[in-house]
Amino acid sequence: MSKGVVRWTTQILTLMGVLLAIAGFSLCIGSGSIPIQKVIHAIFNGPRNTEYSILFDIRLPRIILGMAIGGALSLAGVILQGLFRNPLVEPYTMGISGGAALGVSLAIILRLYQSIGLITLPLAGFLGAILVIALIYTINIRRKTLKIQGLLLTGVMISFISSSFIMLIMAVSRAEDLHGIIFWIMGSLEEPSWFLIKLALFASLTGLALSYIFWKDLNALRLGEEEAAHLGINTERAKRALFVLASLLTGCAVSVGGIIGFVGLIVPHLMRMFIGSDHRILLAGSFLGGASFLIFCDTLARIIVAPSELPVGVITGILGGSFFIYALTKKGKTIA
Repeated sequence: MSKGVVRWTTQILTLMGVLLAIAGFSLCIGSGSIPIQKVIHAIFNGPRNTEYSILFDIRLPRIILGMAIGGALSLAGVILQGLFRNPLVEPYTMGISGGAALGVSLAIILRLYQSIGLITLPLAGFLGAILVIALIYTINIRRKTLKIQGLLLTGVMISFISSSFIMLIMAVSRAEDLHGIIFWIMGSLEEPSWFLIKLALFASLTGLALSYIFWKDLNALRLGEEEAAHLGINTERAKRALFVLASLLTGCAVSVGGIIGFVGLIVPHLMRMFIGSDHRILLAGSFLGGASFLIFCDTLARIIVAPSELPVGVITGILGGSFFIYALTKKGKTIA
């Protein structure tokens, strides 16, 4: 076994250990702490009591959803940064979150949840994201060639347009609708539907598996499109597939958890500093790192002002922004 394989295996096992440790910490900590002995007892043979309900009806769903959304956003960030060869690109740069937020805002003011039920907001968010993905793709496809820079510029403009429409909706909406829109935009892992949680986890793991079809393409695209083509990569097919994959991962994550910023921007940089830029290890490492980061941030959001709860997007923004500044200013380090 080569030294590279041993090193990558060690790094992945380390990241998995960190994820398990943070998940265990999140199970134990909250407005009411539960000792690890009671957690273990409840997992294997615990009766249906208050502690059991807290663990398996409140905390565990959030941990699973945090793993799904954090992994999906970080994976989408790695793919988009590799595709655009731009370290500042993240999933929300493409305007997908803006489309999802606009869809949710319309669903709230139209009171669609009264007739459709709990799935209304995730469904509206996903449809809004899909419409934006289709619009960006259609605008920038010319003679079967996908214009990369056009994708980025179009996404930024659509994000601004969506934000303007959302502010218009908020300006004319009722107070209770305004509260719902703001709460969703700030992001949360509080999702009562196990169906949606399982669907988000399935989508993120499927996205991780599909991304490994294109690890060679991503490694080659780091050198530029012309160089990648000289290496035998079908760059147009790779660009289209990677854009759609990253966009769908983002759409799924945003539709269930709301707008949780900085995960797809910060975690890929952190993983490059820790494990390098080879996508054979970077894809899985970023997925695990994103899952750990979001679960940790959600745990902080639950305990900082307990028994109240902060939006998880607030914590990811503070921690993510602080780390980004640190990475930029640290001597001898690079985030590119």
